[in-house]
Amino acid sequence: MATYAIGDVQGCYPELQRLLDKLRFDPAQDRLWFCGDLVNRGGQSLETLRLIHDLREQSVVTLGNHDLSLLAIAQRKPDAQAKVNPELRSVLFAEDAPVLFEWLRSQKLLHVDESLGWAMVHAGLAPSWTLRQAQRSAQEVERELSSPRHPRLLKNLFGNRPAAWSSRLQGIERFRASINTMTRMRYCDVGGRIDFEGKGIPGTQKPGFYPWFEVPGMRRREIRIVCGHWSALGRFAGLGVHAIDTGCVWGGQLTALRLDVPEPQYVTVDAEPHRKRPPGGGD
Repeated sequence: MATYAIGDVQGCYPELQRLLDKLRFDPAQDRLWFCGDLVNRGGQSLETLRLIHDLREQSVVTLGNHDLSLLAIAQRKPDAQAKVNPELRSVLFAEDAPVLFEWLRSQKLLHVDESLGWAMVHAGLAPSWTLRQAQRSAQEVERELSSPRHPRLLKNLFGNRPAAWSSRLQGIERFRASINTMTRMRYCDVGGRIDFEGKGIPGTQKPGFYPWFEVPGMRRREIRIVCGHWSALGRFAGLGVHAIDTGCVWGGQLTALRLDVPEPQYVTVDAEPHRKRPPGGGD
């Protein structure tokens, strides 16, 4: 039995199929962890969601910012939904969209498997969080997202404030701070305040900000963390963190990381030839 974490797919359906073939994935015994951002920009988000939904008994998903954005758009009126890009429209107006959205809303922000010794999050964890605090923050959002109250959360999802999580926050602001931390963060300061504009490689950030896993004085967690979200960082391993967003949608690679072995093993497939990073980059 093998367990593989897979980086940001972002609708890159052919590459996901090739990666599963290369892994010789056996749904009877193997397990998949998806680091989030299943959709958008790759061209085949609907096919990607259907494939992962079909594998839901063998998979764990942590939601990314693009996944949450899709869920938020699904709360809009049809005329507003019709204005988004064709790739997302194909999901929004699919016959099985209600099933896919209900399943997506039930996914996690943070997954922890202590027996395996790994945790998974899309972007990162606040420097003040212990693992238990991170789990509590994630579970608060997960309960709201899977409850009948989810429309209110999704309609108030967007925004850069508050820029840092605090135990004093309540309601929508508390949920938004947790979501921003776990799905959008790359750089933050020692107080956990996120630089939402910083997307480049370490060394290019504003003064006073650090990669989220290098913040001075941050809580140490006795578990390895696998994450995605940061294509400019690429494949990174250090300080107990393994980042595996290797920019498939931008012409890089789609990466799987085997977790159930003493030394994590990487398996990659190259992006389809037509993919390339647009001027100004992306996230």
